[in-house]
Amino acid sequence: MKFKLLERESNGLCRIQALKDFGDVKAGDIGGYVASEKNLSQDGDCWIYDNAIVCYNAIVHGNARVYDNALVCDNAIVCDNAIVGDNASVYDNVKLYGDAIVYGNAIVHDNAKVYDDTSIYDNAIVCDNARIYGKAGIYGNARVCGDAIVCSDARVHGDAIVCGNAIVTKDPINILGLGYRITITDNHIQIGYKQFTLEQALMLADKELEHLKDVIISLIKLRLVGKI
Repeated sequence: MKFKLLERESNGLCRIQALKDFGDVKAGDIGGYVASEKNLSQDGDCWIYDNAIVCYNAIVHGNARVYDNALVCDNAIVCDNAIVGDNASVYDNVKLYGDAIVYGNAIVHDNAKVYDDTSIYDNAIVCDNARIYGKAGIYGNARVCGDAIVCSDARVHGDAIVCGNAIVTKDPINILGLGYRITITDNHIQIGYKQFTLEQALMLADKELEHLKDVIISLIKLRLVGKI
């Protein structure tokens, strides 16, 4: 065994204590909170740090799990039937619950919330105040940040960046090969690191968008009327 449970506290949870050295954890180190030994694998280098919580929700009686080399730390909460595995990291003030899964080399941090049947994997990053729910999937090298929302059956993948106040309920359109990334979501267009609403993009006449007109304007119009 690599860890044991310490005395159950007033919050109904137990701190964990390492019984041997592994990863960057030393024997005797005190970790975060779990509801039971089932919440953290005794195998691999996975660990729960700081004040992070991995537990179950008493209403649904689920059992969150952390395994492989996954890390959960800071004030993150992983509960219900959520799973964090492989080399994934969940930290800061993240809330991961429902049947959400984070694995591969994915990272979820800041104040992000991930729930329902979502999957975040590969090298994907979800951060800031982003919310991922429904049956959404974030994978590849995709990044979802800011106050962005990805939900329903949407898929964000490849090198796509969804940020600001963008909302994605279906596959974003990614345009590559122009020297910078273009991503068109339900209500925004991201050109490099600049973001516009679809309406703004149609109205702008500056040089930055002028030379892209033939490439993106027809796609924006189709998305605005819901045809793609």
